[in-house]
Amino acid sequence: MGKVKIKRKSTLIDMTAMSDVTVLLLTFFMLTSTFLQKEPATVITPASVSEEKVPEQNLVTLLITKDSQIFMSIAGDRDSTYSSEKMREEVLLNVVSEYNKKHPNKKIELTNADVATFGNTYMYGLPLSQLAEWCKLPTEQRDALLDPLKNKNAGIPIDMGKDVENRNEFQQWMLALYNTSNPNLAKAIKSGKGIAIKADATTPYSVVQVVMDNLQTLKMNKFTLMTALKTEED
Repeated sequence: MGKVKIKRKSTLIDMTAMSDVTVLLLTFFMLTSTFLQKEPATVITPASVSEEKVPEQNLVTLLITKDSQIFMSIAGDRDSTYSSEKMREEVLLNVVSEYNKKHPNKKIELTNADVATFGNTYMYGLPLSQLAEWCKLPTEQRDALLDPLKNKNAGIPIDMGKDVENRNEFQQWMLALYNTSNPNLAKAIKSGKGIAIKADATTPYSVVQVVMDNLQTLKMNKFTLMTALKTEED
């Protein structure tokens, strides 16, 4: 009697469905993820037990380095009407307009390209007198001027902020933000969720206090201090 031959079945597995799911998941994470933005200086925030997260939208972040230099970033809505780029451009134009009114002989002249350059800059921190020249520089040179290790004069100028008739530059920026046309950012600032102070753990407290005093002079009495989550090892 002849042997019965068993028909061999293919061991190949159709991975089409799995590939489709993988592509969909990858696309989803790419669209919903927030990429880490480049900051002028590395800041190691102090640790705390607070688990409350800082919002990613409608937020003004004030970064204070260990050498007491202040930088500012502006995040708007995901909506194109009040996008981060448009909010930065609006705030810039308002600050420059007020500056030119008070300094008619030292006006800041910006082109549309200059404004667009600022709008695409995540974090800024230089005196207004250097703004126009900075906007026209190549990317590498702009980054170098914002780097505290390469430019000791980097940072937004600030003082005790008690002279309300002559606002320092830090206050001028914050006033422009406070009067933004973005209702969501304005609401966030007034509620205290729209301003976050990110200071290095080694930054002198007196410097952080000056920043807070300036905010309070502008009636911005609510803000967040950013910290790292404290672990059992801390």
